[in-house]
Amino acid sequence: MRLRDVQAIVTGGASGLGEATVRHIVENGGKAAIFDINDEKADRLMNELGKEQVLYMKTDVTNGGQVEDNTTKVADTFGNLNVLVNCAGVATPGKVISRKGPVDLSHFKKVIQVNLVGTFNAVRIAAANMKENEPNKDGERGVIVNTSSIAAFEGQIGQAAYSASKGGIASMTLPIAREFASFGVRVMAIAPGLFETPMFDTLPEAAKKSLGEMTPFPNRLGNPAEYAKLVESILTNPMLNGELIRLDGAIRMQPK
Repeated sequence: MRLRDVQAIVTGGASGLGEATVRHIVENGGKAAIFDINDEKADRLMNELGKEQVLYMKTDVTNGGQVEDNTTKVADTFGNLNVLVNCAGVATPGKVISRKGPVDLSHFKKVIQVNLVGTFNAVRIAAANMKENEPNKDGERGVIVNTSSIAAFEGQIGQAAYSASKGGIASMTLPIAREFASFGVRVMAIAPGLFETPMFDTLPEAAKKSLGEMTPFPNRLGNPAEYAKLVESILTNPMLNGELIRLDGAIRMQPK
């Protein structure tokens, strides 16, 4: 699939990895719809890139009806939907047992709900839409790229909820890809390492530099544009299916 033929939904598309993906798709001739809840950032991005190629629909990814309605609107507006990139997520840390006692169960539920259930919600709705597309010469009707994390494999202390959510995304990649193979929709996952996203915005530059130096090579934080380039590689290579790709500069996280 060529980027100029892409008509995508990008969840969490107003900032970070999602924003970089929207930019990359649009700058290469494709169209992208932003599913996010940050009106200010999404509107600014839409106005910058052009309303003919970018849509913004305020969307809570955990809301089944909202995702379904907005997905239908995107397909109707673009005339087609052939790509979903799931970047929406939260990374609220919290030890299972702190000085105050066991963590409130609502903390765990929220992270799982947004990261894992929200991803699955967008997948099920988008795939049902893609299933009706005309196949290309390879029989492909669509591509789905979900965002896991290296925390799925080397979660640090305080990341139990986040690691569980991202591990779920990693684990469901293959069974969903196998199911969707019958109608020509590929499913992949990316596990980023330490990337310079809004999650690091509150940190001082010295702290960000220190985190970046944990990555063997390149010895820095990842650039969201590098995530977007991997999305492009996945979209354009039809043999990439049912797999998770680490994008981490060879980092392996320590316990804390």
